[in-house]
Amino acid sequence: MGAGSVRARYLVYFQYLGTDFNGVAAVRGAQHAIGVQNYLEEAAERLNSVVPVKFTISSRTDAGVHALSNAAHLDVQRRSGRPPFSPEVLTQALNTHLRHPAIRVLQAFRVPSHFHARHAATSRTYLYRLATGCHRPDQLPVFERNRCWALRADCLDVAAMREAAQHLLGTHDFRAFQSAGSPATSPVRTLRRASVSPDPASSPFVLPEESRRLRFWSLEFESQSFLYRQVRRMTSVLVAVGLGALMPAQVKMILESQDPLGRHQSRVAPAHGLFLKAVLYEGFGTTAGPTPVSLDLPQVPACPGWAAGSGV
Repeated sequence: MGAGSVRARYLVYFQYLGTDFNGVAAVRGAQHAIGVQNYLEEAAERLNSVVPVKFTISSRTDAGVHALSNAAHLDVQRRSGRPPFSPEVLTQALNTHLRHPAIRVLQAFRVPSHFHARHAATSRTYLYRLATGCHRPDQLPVFERNRCWALRADCLDVAAMREAAQHLLGTHDFRAFQSAGSPATSPVRTLRRASVSPDPASSPFVLPEESRRLRFWSLEFESQSFLYRQVRRMTSVLVAVGLGALMPAQVKMILESQDPLGRHQSRVAPAHGLFLKAVLYEGFGTTAGPTPVSLDLPQVPACPGWAAGSGV
């Protein structure tokens, strides 16, 4: 470190459409695939830091997964005599030099040198979007493609899905919903919130004549951290309940089986319907306080001929 040179650490929030990327993490070496982190670090080269800037990502997302708000920390060391960038200038500079239109830096904060974007997160929320009434792929508006999981079914038994989600709330061994390759040392996680609800405004991209057929739904999950592909596996099981292929009580049995290779829990919902919605920290951005465990949501009519909470 040069005399008088100061290294400043920042927390940055950023968003991206994951369609074009091999996940958020940087892809190193001479490969055709590329991650969101590659573009962020390329933009950071223009900051002229004495030491190359590396992003430490809070939450890794797979290829095709989107983020409304992910987070990372980075260190910028300016040359001697130059003050650290203000968070506002850093945000503007990164956005100016980003070469991919599907990535945007939202906000930055100065943080202590010991701050760690992954370890310090107090809450992570994922959103999964579903569409029903899509009997053929060409019936989904082009603006919604790669933004939701299009189901052929005309409706979902939402009451049964909510009942099933209750079994997932709390602290459990979630290894039944963990894919191989997870770096986690323990499969125990605490799921604070699991909700199933209709999108309040449906989709702005659906034509009036299609609005009766197409409906959009949101599943949200909140925890301090998740296992590898846990959210997509839980989503797949809850969709199976909504379609009548599973009863709500069977979700509890799947959870307690601790078997990731079972018939239903081994299925993984498509990546393109998943969004990382929020990563929260104490004192930066929105402060993450205790979240009540609740599924008190508006009533949704069951599919015709279904009893609330039952399968087909």
